[in-house]
Amino acid sequence: MKKNNKNVPDHPSSAPVADVEVLDAADEDSSLDSLEELDEDSLDQGEIQDVGDDGPMLLTEGSHDESSLPAPSMPRLPSTGGRDSLQLYLREVSRFPMLKPEEEHELAVRVRDHNDPDAAFRLVSSHLRLVVRIAMDFQRRWMQNVLDLVQEGNVGLMRAVNKFDPDKGIKFSYYASFWIKAYILKFIMDNWRMVKIGTTQVQRKLFYNLNRERQKLIAQGFDPDAAMLSERLGVSEEQITEMDQRLAANDLSLNAQVGEDAGGATRMDFLPALGPGIEDSLGDSEVAELLREKLKTILPKLNEKELYILQNRLLTDDPVTLREIGERYNVTRERVRQLEARLLEKIRQHLALDIKDFSDAWIQ
Repeated sequence: MKKNNKNVPDHPSSAPVADVEVLDAADEDSSLDSLEELDEDSLDQGEIQDVGDDGPMLLTEGSHDESSLPAPSMPRLPSTGGRDSLQLYLREVSRFPMLKPEEEHELAVRVRDHNDPDAAFRLVSSHLRLVVRIAMDFQRRWMQNVLDLVQEGNVGLMRAVNKFDPDKGIKFSYYASFWIKAYILKFIMDNWRMVKIGTTQVQRKLFYNLNRERQKLIAQGFDPDAAMLSERLGVSEEQITEMDQRLAANDLSLNAQVGEDAGGATRMDFLPALGPGIEDSLGDSEVAELLREKLKTILPKLNEKELYILQNRLLTDDPVTLREIGERYNVTRERVRQLEARLLEKIRQHLALDIKDFSDAWIQ
C-alpha cells in the first residue's frame, strides 16, 4: 500500500503515526546511506561516529538502490509474526506527543547542561516515530523482523540525545537521523552473513560502496576493474579484490563433509593445526630429556650459590626473585644477576663439549 503524498510532511520527525503504519516496505524507495571516513569539518554539528571498533566514520547522505548492498548468504523471507508486534509498538509510540521547536531546544539545553533524565526521555519518546520511518526504509532489503532495526535505531537515537548541541542551529531530528542510520547500518552489516564480512574501517566502507560504485561506472559506459574501483574509492586493489571475494562467497560450514562417502573427511580436517606439529613436539621432548640427563653431570662442579640458583630459579616453574636470592646470601641483586649469567655460560660450555650439534638456543 502506498502513502498518500498529500499527507506526508516535509520532515520525517513530524510524520503522523497513521502514515508510518501504512508504509509498505515493498513500495518504499531504498535509501541506503554510505559510510565514509570522518572529516572533522564535514559537519558543523559535531562528529557522527560509526560504532565500529576501528575508529570514527561519518555517515553521509546519498541515494542508493538495492544493488548497493551485496546479496545475503541465504534467502531472506519477510517476518510475518512481527507484523502484529509492530502494530502494537506503533500504537504505543503514538501516545507520545510531538514537540514544538522551542520545546525541543529547551529540552536539549537541559540535557546538555544538567543531564536531565526527564528531558532526555521526552526528546527520545517524541522521535520514536522517526526511528520507525527510517527502519522501514531499510526493511525492503533486510526483509527480516523490522523491530530489530527499530531497536538498533532507538539506541542510535539515545546516543544522539547525549551528543546533540542545540546551539549549533541544527534541528535535532536531522542530527538524530545520522545516528539512527549508523546504528541500523552496523546491525545490518554484522548480521548480513553468519560470518561477519566487514571487520575493518576499509571493509565497512567497501561493504556499502563497492557495488554502488561499480553500478555507477557501468551506467557511465565503463567496464570497472579492480584498478578503476581502487582509484574511485581510495583503497588498494588488494582490498577491492578481497572484499569482492568476501561478498561473492557464501558461508560454508567447516563440519561439512568433503566428498560423497559417508563418514568421510570434513573441511576441518584440512585446516593446519594452530599449535606445533607432532614432529616439533617430539623433538622438544627429546631435547629436554637430554638436557636433564647432561645437567646431572655438572652438579658436582657447582658451588652452593650456583647450585641454589640452578635448582630454585632456572629449573623450576616458580622461580625465586633476584632479591630473595640476594637476601639469602647477603649480596645485591646485581651480584646475583652476574652469578646467574656466569652459571648459564658455564652450563653452555659444559653441554657443548658433551652434546654433538649443541645449540645455544637450548639455553635461554
